[in-house]
Amino acid sequence: MAGKYKTITLVKSIITVKYDQLIIYYFSGTGNSRNAAIWIEKIAKEKGLQTHLINIDRFKTVDVPELSKRTLIGFCSPTHGFNMPPIVLKFLLKFPKVNNVDTFILNTRAGMKLSKMFVPGLSGGAQLFAAFILTLKGFRIVGMQPLDLPSNWLLLHPGLKEKVVDSIYKRCRGIVNNFATNILEGKRKYKALLSLPFDIAVLPIALAYYFIGRFFLAKTLIATDACNNCKICINQCPVKAIKMIDGRPFWLYNCESCMRCVNSCPQRAIETSHGWSTMLLIVSSIIISPVLVTGLKYIGVQYWFNQSMLTRNLWSIIDALIFLLFVFVSYRILHFLMRYKIINRLIAYTSLSKYKFWRRYKAPKQ
Repeated sequence: MAGKYKTITLVKSIITVKYDQLIIYYFSGTGNSRNAAIWIEKIAKEKGLQTHLINIDRFKTVDVPELSKRTLIGFCSPTHGFNMPPIVLKFLLKFPKVNNVDTFILNTRAGMKLSKMFVPGLSGGAQLFAAFILTLKGFRIVGMQPLDLPSNWLLLHPGLKEKVVDSIYKRCRGIVNNFATNILEGKRKYKALLSLPFDIAVLPIALAYYFIGRFFLAKTLIATDACNNCKICINQCPVKAIKMIDGRPFWLYNCESCMRCVNSCPQRAIETSHGWSTMLLIVSSIIISPVLVTGLKYIGVQYWFNQSMLTRNLWSIIDALIFLLFVFVSYRILHFLMRYKIINRLIAYTSLSKYKFWRRYKAPKQ
């Protein structure tokens, strides 16, 4: 926010700070984004700012603290499928308009490590879409920071080893401290723009994930007979995407794939059904799609769909929607069949996450 700077005198040092208060809204599936928000809050407290750390899980309304002070607002979120998660985008869209309030965006993304080399993830549209919405809301973007904290996407890989997680965290803690110090002292930091060409390149994937892919991934999680109905997954789900049906957890279409349920289940009963998901993709590719194409030929409209790029894209959308319908129906059938021990065991033992080498992810506690 525009205004005079204040000066805080410490022993042997003078620190100039632009703001009186810091407000951070965060969403975090397994703890990465929350930890980043805590690091920034700690720096702000050391500089004498009043701080508010606000979790947006299951939000119904957007409550904004008093903005009469010189205020900096931050938004911290993971990256899901090269996007901000839908819950975060909905929150930003519902946020009230402001008048030139300074803000920063921090997105955690799938950081990895190969030997001693840290491998960054990609933000895709996460920073870009959020910045666009916030600009329309009247915010002034003063910081855009991607943060390559450990990937926790157990659908694709096992959780990283503890020593790898610790080394990535140590590196990222320094990055966040530097970013927070600069922003709070009135400087601008746009680290996200360095990967802009790569992020723009994956925007088609980001859009495909948001409108199609996430609904498929929502139907890859199942609870095996190791489940004792403790309902921890249901109570902790940030978007209320899990409910009990026929005595067994059932994942709804609005699942964020944030991996909180998988990583927090004390029984390791929640599995990512790799075998089942692979079978659905194969059946769709070699049976459903060819049948649809044959049907188009039979009714004489295939030629029309091949006339232009627009009609071909229209057919791709229709094909994707039919695939999702197939997935939803199949998942309901699977949920019903999981009551039978032989099916339950078959699904469990064809899921890589069943085995000990497929580690769960635990973010270090701050």
